[in-house]
Amino acid sequence: MTTRAAAPSGARQLALNVLLQVQAGAYADVALHRTLGQAKLSESDSPGERSAERAFATELVYGIVRRQRTLDALIDQLGSRPADKQPPVLRLVLHLGLYQLRYLTAVPNSAAVNTSVDLAKANGLGKLSGVVNGLLRQYLRQSEGGTDPLALPDDSAIALGICHSYPDWLIALWLDQLGAEETDQLCQWFNQVPSIDLRVNRQQATVEAVKTAFAAADIAVEPIPGVPWGLRLVNHQGALTNLPGYEAGWWSVQDASAQLVGLLLDPQPGETVLDVCAAPGGKATQMAEIVGEGGKVWACDRAPSRLKKITANATRLSLTNLHTHAGDSTDLAQFHGQADRVLVDAPCSGLGTLHRHADARWRQNSDSIATLAELQSALLSEAAYCVKPGGTLVYATCTLHPAENEAVIESFCRAYPTWQVQPPAPDFGDELEVASAGWVRVWPHRQNMDGFFMVKLQQA
Repeated sequence: MTTRAAAPSGARQLALNVLLQVQAGAYADVALHRTLGQAKLSESDSPGERSAERAFATELVYGIVRRQRTLDALIDQLGSRPADKQPPVLRLVLHLGLYQLRYLTAVPNSAAVNTSVDLAKANGLGKLSGVVNGLLRQYLRQSEGGTDPLALPDDSAIALGICHSYPDWLIALWLDQLGAEETDQLCQWFNQVPSIDLRVNRQQATVEAVKTAFAAADIAVEPIPGVPWGLRLVNHQGALTNLPGYEAGWWSVQDASAQLVGLLLDPQPGETVLDVCAAPGGKATQMAEIVGEGGKVWACDRAPSRLKKITANATRLSLTNLHTHAGDSTDLAQFHGQADRVLVDAPCSGLGTLHRHADARWRQNSDSIATLAELQSALLSEAAYCVKPGGTLVYATCTLHPAENEAVIESFCRAYPTWQVQPPAPDFGDELEVASAGWVRVWPHRQNMDGFFMVKLQQA
């Protein structure tokens, strides 16, 4: 259960505005960022109160998007009309009320009910405000009577999907890979608020220096097993740009499993590295830090605007050896045979980062994954031509779907038989699972980091 304190009703209106955009097709993070940027919060509130209001709105948006199947099931069971037959605004107001009652233990029940009724009235649902009041109070009566208002079906797979709020196809995939107990654990893990990991810039600081600076500012961090340049923030709130060493370029934000990808590629000082799908740039800057001033990193992406962000971050980190290339990475003829090491951090379904992208679980399906797998194969095939003789190629995704991972690698090795999988060194990572075929898969509920697939390839 989340335990954030209650916040002014303005946060709930902000959340409703964002959720209406998401319901119309907008991405949750984009809609939230835009709405918060345009929001006019009360000038009478202190900066701390305004910050709390924004944080509460963020909690509501991401939590409700994640939990929408569960919340719809509650409406189906408690209401006279199913969720998909409710007026769109009413459905979301009910989501807001039910989410607070079920998941936000620090919000008083009376506040959750009363503010939802007020929200309904303020958004043109005056005649339906009684529906809101009645349904939420019915939820309370059942839960206070010791009965969970959420009734689950006998089918265990569907029950998992409703209980934890995932589509049936995704539950079926994980059951096939993990079994029921671990699928339940994975579902719970992805519904947590994500942690924030940092990667220390070895060209500008040391891990100990960053830890000392954070300790002096009373900011708790902890080491990440198997990730030597990584630190994890402990229960941090507030702007990351205000943390010690940000302006000086001492560190970047990068999840632990993403850092492992760069370690698997294992670039050496002075080498030339090509990052085929570089944006937003975490791995490109990591590799630039490793190869040093004598080396060179080329960061490629189709969108010049995304490359500008990489350049800005490289400037903050004082990395003069990172260069960008805008263009289609399925056509990299100018780089053929030029790189000692090539990374294909491929566009993917993101099924290993569902805690960070609240709506990703609802956006993917078998058709979208098949399309992604075609692109991933094309990118990997083109990248192979960019590797110097004797060089190294790494393929990685932040998804857990075999069609985007093992199937892509198996197809590549059949088409290019001179390329073979190279298992990582015995000391790679910490208790990571290396398949007999040589690739690495990071399961979030086991390793407590983003889900990833990564594999090193070399020519025989």
